[in-house]
Amino acid sequence: MEKTFIVTVWEKEHWVVARCSEVDVTGQGFTRKEALDNLREALKLHFDHLRATAVPKIRTIEIESVPRSAL
Repeated sequence: MEKTFIVTVWEKEHWVVARCSEVDVTGQGFTRKEALDNLREALKLHFDHLRATAVPKIRTIEIESVPRSAL
């Protein structure tokens, strides 16, 4: 089964970094292709690992704004 993810790619010093923020997984390489290939491999490992563990529960919370003057 294939799944599509949104990936952000940027250069940092001598590296190209590819990050999937949806699952907080990152790959890097010296080229864009290498970074994306490494990210694909990291995502496969990430999801293989999740099969053996409980799926995290995601919730939302609300917070009350605190005026800067109160800090």
